[in-house]
Amino acid sequence: MTDDETQQTHPEEQIPEATVSCEGADGAEPSAEAAPAEQTPEPAAPNPLEAELAAAKERYLRLLADVDNMRKRQARELEERTARANERLLGTLIPVFDQFEMALAAAKEDSPFVQGVRMIAEGFRKALEQSGAEVLDAPEGTTFDPMTHEALSMTPHATVPKGCVAAQFRKGWRLGGKVLRPAQVIVSSGAPETAETAPEKEA
Repeated sequence: MTDDETQQTHPEEQIPEATVSCEGADGAEPSAEAAPAEQTPEPAAPNPLEAELAAAKERYLRLLADVDNMRKRQARELEERTARANERLLGTLIPVFDQFEMALAAAKEDSPFVQGVRMIAEGFRKALEQSGAEVLDAPEGTTFDPMTHEALSMTPHATVPKGCVAAQFRKGWRLGGKVLRPAQVIVSSGAPETAETAPEKEA
């Protein structure tokens, strides 16, 4: 039997076997299993203990500030009460010191008794100053200060310039920067007019 006859008798033997390709239709190799989609982490639930701790800390800070403010207010009120009490006490003691000075000014002789009174008056003044009081003295020639001086009157003075203290009637006192009593003074209005300086009167 010839070869042609053999091919005609068993044609299926001549058809090559179809090969299975592992490649896809587009020629790309199949990928491995698809990676799972990236998942967003869920937010952690708030910790009730941390929230309670923060609230307790805030309450503590507020309470601490309130206590500090109360302490400062009490210290300020105590200082104000002490100052008012000192003012009242000095208000009663200063007139007594004035009487000492008036008695010494009226004394005509420097007897041992007068010297003793002068020593008592000096000790009294030092005791007042140790309590925080300060004497406001305005000797002759001092520039008049309306904040610390009280003008009783004005008078001409031959040597004291105008607007300065010509004489002091009573000393003043100050406590902690506050004037308890101004010094009472007589203010100079300048040199007295003379016949030469007086303006000529019309006839």
